[in-house]
Parts: sequence; structure tokens; C-alpha cells
Amino acid sequence: MARAMTGGRTAVIGGGPGGLYTAALLKRLDPAREITLWERNAPDDTFGFGVVLSDETLGGIEHADPAVYAALEREFVRWDAIEITHRGQRHVSRGHGFAALGRRRLLDILHTRCQDLGVDLRFRTEAPYPAWLAETYDLVVAADGVHSPTRETFAAAFGPRLTPHRCRYIWLAADLALDAFRFDVAETDEGVVQLHAYPYLRPSGQTPGASTVIVEMREEVWQTGEFTLERCAELFKDTLRGHPLRSNNSTWTTFRTVVNDRWSSGNVVLLGDAAHTAHFSIGSGTKLAVEDALALAACLDEQPDQESALAAYEAERRPVVESTQRAARASLEWFENLGLYTGQPPRRFAFNLLTRSRRVTHDNLRLRDPGFTASVEGEFGCPPGTPPMFTPLRLRGLTLRNRVVVSPMDMYSATDGVPGDFHLVHLGARALGGAGLVMTEMVCVSPEGRITPGCTGLYDDRQAAAWRRITDFVHTRAPGTAIGVQLGHSGRKGSTRLMWEGIDEPLPTGNWPLAAASPLPYRPGSQLPRELTHSQLAEIRAQFTAATHRAARAGFDLLELHCAHGYLLSGFLSPLTNHRTDAYGGPLAHRLRFPLEVLDAVRAAWPAHLPLTVRISATDWAPGGTTSDDAVEIARALTAHGADAIDVSTGQVVPDEHPDLGRSYQTPYADRIRNELGVPVIAVGAISSWDDVNSLILAGRTDLCALGRPHLHDPHWTLHAAAEQGYEGPGVVWVPQYRAGSRPPRTGRTDAPKPRLELRS
Repeated sequence: MARAMTGGRTAVIGGGPGGLYTAALLKRLDPAREITLWERNAPDDTFGFGVVLSDETLGGIEHADPAVYAALEREFVRWDAIEITHRGQRHVSRGHGFAALGRRRLLDILHTRCQDLGVDLRFRTEAPYPAWLAETYDLVVAADGVHSPTRETFAAAFGPRLTPHRCRYIWLAADLALDAFRFDVAETDEGVVQLHAYPYLRPSGQTPGASTVIVEMREEVWQTGEFTLERCAELFKDTLRGHPLRSNNSTWTTFRTVVNDRWSSGNVVLLGDAAHTAHFSIGSGTKLAVEDALALAACLDEQPDQESALAAYEAERRPVVESTQRAARASLEWFENLGLYTGQPPRRFAFNLLTRSRRVTHDNLRLRDPGFTASVEGEFGCPPGTPPMFTPLRLRGLTLRNRVVVSPMDMYSATDGVPGDFHLVHLGARALGGAGLVMTEMVCVSPEGRITPGCTGLYDDRQAAAWRRITDFVHTRAPGTAIGVQLGHSGRKGSTRLMWEGIDEPLPTGNWPLAAASPLPYRPGSQLPRELTHSQLAEIRAQFTAATHRAARAGFDLLELHCAHGYLLSGFLSPLTNHRTDAYGGPLAHRLRFPLEVLDAVRAAWPAHLPLTVRISATDWAPGGTTSDDAVEIARALTAHGADAIDVSTGQVVPDEHPDLGRSYQTPYADRIRNELGVPVIAVGAISSWDDVNSLILAGRTDLCALGRPHLHDPHWTLHAAAEQGYEGPGVVWVPQYRAGSRPPRTGRTDAPKPRLELRS
């Protein structure tokens, strides 16, 4: 089969590590290929100082080009410690593993390799116009950086999106070799300033070694103060051991995340920062560019033609890059919001910093450095041998024995609003499964407030009696497990089919009239709701109050008010769904009015010793909708009116939303509310592992974690999480009937003899 790597002419734009390494790999794999590389700067010009490469990246380099790997290996500075200094206290975590070298030395190695292989390197030369290159060469590799002219020339084809962020930073260096990756925090009159630093040059002879130093702060802090190199060196003099900072044409800049809809167009392909960027706090852009080069060269070598090769390159790299960008965004946002965490206890602060991207977790940090992790757990208050998720939490008069919540999940299986045997088995099984709190689905306060004909209610006494049967089972058969009820009204999202018959689709017959903040259908084809009058608002408040009294009589331990996901109360909060011109519409304070009136009524009707939580959508994931800033103000108002915790979800308010999906993707919203307002929160959103729960709890980003789908997959999720961690204690209890299942059964033969010899032909 003919390969894409069969001679031809290649143009490489950009002489950074990604462009140089691509040129070297392509020439090594196909000596007949004519390769020309343009770089507008001189060979020894470089910006920044040191670069960090992972063992994974180095393994790829070693496999692809042992000569380059051997040259790099001689230069590397290696270390395994991360040191965090905050408010005069220093904490060290080991077992991480880093390798770095000077960027200039890296370029020298790649220059030499390209020259040895016969690549035509043209320094101090602007590349020809990208469109001309595309017409003249068989392949054009655009490795021309974050400001890529090639990407802009073909913007219609690549679909670039550049997102600026909220911190200023500058790349600097100091002439000393640190022995760890250092994070240092300075609290100045202007605000918080942070330092990231790592070694890249070992001391030798008369050379003291060197370290990269990045100073970063919020834009408003930078605008307020004067941060000269001398002042920055003074702020971090202990970390720098009194050494001055030096610059290499460095300027204060703002990080921008680059995303492209496509990475290739015709014979032009993007690589490195031209295709994507990831914040320096999570990893090196050089690392990503080198990995791009490895993948592009391999695909050109493996695929039958260039078109297939470029498609394969993007298919291979895009998921990896997107995962890295999600982690990088979590990391950069953590540093943007660093001021929220400076008041944390020192060890928790350090743990929070280490786990900020969600790539380092409680479990793997415990494996890397058990002593450090144990010290954080001790500061948090974990009894010996107790994972953070199995520590108790008190809300008013209710103590939850662990931090796991079975999230509200609509089952659409009621008849006339009455929960039946299905609900008894569903909720009872999950109560037996060990969670600290089991939540009902959204229980509707009126027949007109149902989402579907299969929704449960608390609008008559027959329903309350049926719920009492379920709460009695939980309290009797799963002692120590709390059960909570979520009250809500569907608003404009009601009168629809059962989920599996067509989610959000109107009923074919038997529809009931809908009511909402404003007369806006949920989506085209949905029923048009009526705008609620003041007298109708009073009637709905009364329905919530009556349902609350029934919930108390039914024996629930906690009540949650549903103000999320586009249902009635959420519809008042979002500017996308509330277009009213009276006292209940307009600015946020007015949009809050009706939900707060309902909350006041519910809190007054609910027993004073029992907790009340409120679920909100912290963002609508749509332009013009609720923002994170709005969510903080909404949470502030709700807690001022008696909410004991905020259950922080997102979205589902408008159908044309664009959520930023990913592991634990909604938790940053809970994190911000908790740490900005100092109120308890429940985090939700693609939390699926007990390791994530432990990490979020111990870092102080949430107080409780609500999991939905994991509990559908495994009703005994919490019990199994305890067993997998080797935990037995008051935080989770196996009922006697299930105790024999606390250890997994054997699944195959384990006594087979092991092979002792390997025969070779």
C-alpha cells in the first residue's frame, strides 16, 4: 500500500520545538521528502527559559528518535517534589516526577538534528504567505504559535476561537537551581500574587544553575500596582533565596485559550499553539507540540494518503488535547480565584492546589506521598483510617453519617402522583446501599405542576401516606440513612411525555395548561404557558406550603426546594425565561422575589430543626443567561432567607445550551459559592468515582457530593466504595442481611500454576 510518507515537498512555518521536531521526524522517516522550515527569529533567540516534559512524552521521543532522546537525557534536571508556601508555612509533597531543560538548549538539540538530517532551516526569514505555500508545497505544517498568521489566513476553514482569561503573567528566570516545583503566594495591598517556579539548569562548576519563574496575578491587581522585577523578587525573596529576577524580552501578558473546529484544511495542518493552548500551570505547551509532532509524523507514515493521515492525526490528538484543556482550564480558573482559598487551613490549601485540575486526586496523591495526604486528612478531622467521604456532616438538627447523596432522579413511574412499589424498591435499595442522604425525585406541588403524568406529588393526603411508607422503610431498615424530599413545580416544562417516550415532547392527548414567569414555550412545538398573575403566584406559594406540611408529616429528614433546570422557580431566576415588567422581573433582585417568597413560606412551614436546601442552575450555558456571578448573588439571597445548603447544578433552562461537559464539570460553581460565601454546598455533575468525592471534600470545594447515574448503575455504590477502600466504621453500615456481600466474590480460578520458563525458538 502506498503511504502518505512518499517524498514530496513540505513547508514548516515556525522554528519552535514543535516545528523543528516535526521537520526532524518527517525527514528521518522519509529522507526523500524535501523539507523547508522558516523562522523569523535568529537561531539563538528564544522566549521563556525552561520547559517541562513528562515521562510519557519522553517515552514517545525515545521510541521515535533515540538520538534526540539521548541528547535531551544528558541535559535534564529531574525532581519529584512540589513545595507550596502560603502565609509563612511550607508544605512538601513528593513522588510527582518532573524533567526540565532550558528552552534554548532544547532548540539547539533540535537544530542540530534537523541539520544532520538535511532539513533546510531558514532563520531570520519570514515565511512566505500561507496561501502561496499551500499552492506550492505538498504539505504545509503551521507551527507558528498562538498568534498564528496561517490560522488567521484560513480562519474560515479552521474555525478558531480565542478566549482571554483574567490573569496577567510574565516569564522570568533566577540564577539558582531550585530542588522542587515551587508555588508561593504573596498577599499584597493590591491583592494576591502567585509564583510558579521550577529548575531547568543544574549547577556545574562556576554556574549556579537556573530556574524558570512565572509571576501571575489577577488583571485588576496588576492594574492597581507596580510590579517591577525588583518588587517581584522582593515579594518572593524566601523562595528565590534573595536572587534577583531576570527577563528575556519578557512582557506581562494575558493567557488565551486557543480552540479550533478543525486542525487541517486541504494540505495545511495546524500544530502546537497554533491549534490549541493549555495554561502553563497544568503542563508545557512544548509538551503538547512535541506530542503533536510525534502523532503527525506517525500518521503520515502509517496512512495510505495525506488526507487520511491528517484526519487520523486530528482524531488521535484531539481527545487528548481536549482533556488537557479541560484540566488546564480548571487549573487556570483555580489560580484566577486564588483569593477564595487563602483563608483555608494551610494543609488543605496545599492539597487544594495540588488537586486543582482534577488530574491529581486524593487516591493517587496518597500513593505518591502517604505522609502528606495523612497530614491533610488529620487537619480536616478524619479519624485514622477514615476516607474524607465517610466523615459526618451536620445541617441544623440532622447529622449525615457520610458525604454521599443519591441525587434526585425522576422515575416517571407514579399513578396520579402516588409513589408506589417501584419507588419503595428504588429509594429503599439506595438507602440500603450506604449513602448518607437519599433524595426523592422532584415531587410536584400540584397536578398542573407535574412534568409528566408519571410524576409524584404531595398535593393530597393519599400521596403523603404513600411517602410515609417509604420513609418508614428507610428509617427502619436502613437506620442512619436520611431521606430528603425535593419539592418543585414544572412551569413551562410540564405536560410532557414520559422520558423514554420522548423527553420534553408534549403529550399527544390529555395536556393540562402550563404557567410560567413569562409566556415563552420551552422549545418550538412546546405548549405556550400563561404568564402568572399575582393572585396565581399567591396560589402557588400556598401549594408549596401545603406540600411542605405534608412532607413533614410523611417523615422526611430534609427538604430541598427545586429552583433549577428551567422549572417554574428557575424560570423566574433566569433572564432568558423571565421577561416580566412588574416587580417580579427585570434586575436580578426582582427576579429573585418570587423564589424567595416561596422559600420563606416553605421555611416557615418546615420544622425548624430540620435542614432545607435549594437547588439552583449556576449557569444557563447560553449567552445572556445566568452567570457564575449571578449564581453567587442568588446563593447569597437564598442562604439569607434560611437555606442551609445550596445544591449547585447547571443548565437545562433553555434547549439551545452549550454545556462545557467533562468529569466533575459543574463542581467549580459549587466551589466558588462555598468559598466566596462560606456556606455549605452540594456538588453535582459527572462525579462518578469515590476518589473524586474524597478529593472534592478534602480540598474544601464542596461539603456533599450528589451522584445520580452511578447509583442507577449500582444501588450499593457507597457500600462498595467503602469496601474498595478497606473502610469499616460508622460512616457506612452494611445491614446484617447484606454483610456477606461486603467482599466481592471470586470470579475465576486463582490457583493455576505460574509459568516458570519462557521457551524461545
